[in-house]
Amino acid sequence: MARRIEHRTTSPRTAAEVYAALVDEGYLRDRLAVLGGRDAELVAFRKTGQSTTYQLKQGVAAEHLPSFARGVLGGDLVITRTETWTAAGLTGTIEGVLNGVPGRLEGTITLTDTASGSDLTLTGQTKVGIPFVGGKVEALIAEQVAVLLDKESGFTTEWLARHA
Repeated sequence: MARRIEHRTTSPRTAAEVYAALVDEGYLRDRLAVLGGRDAELVAFRKTGQSTTYQLKQGVAAEHLPSFARGVLGGDLVITRTETWTAAGLTGTIEGVLNGVPGRLEGTITLTDTASGSDLTLTGQTKVGIPFVGGKVEALIAEQVAVLLDKESGFTTEWLARHA
């Protein structure tokens, strides 16, 4: 059974400004350097017309995971994350694949302007096909994604302030 994720972050910057950062290769490299975790890297980056697709590899060190997750993963949690963004509508898709387990994250991301800036909303699900502990791993992934999105939102605000 899949676990639904819906998470919203806010920014004092407009949706267009946040979008411009999210599809900037330099921004992505800077963000990974600060928030990417162990062995983080920008695996691929492609911009064509109104569309940008990139793949990131990010890690959470095993010592920061609950014991059941360390047992299932056999080490660090590594997520390979692919995002595709389109300028029209300021929307994106996200797919994440986990190391060592039959699991994935998939969803949509939307940026919308608000009276005080903008909101970024992720709506999706995690699915881990492991009997007995799959639900726990799904919950862990959903929790880690929310924490990461909050950190990325803060980083984006600071990055835009420095690069505006």
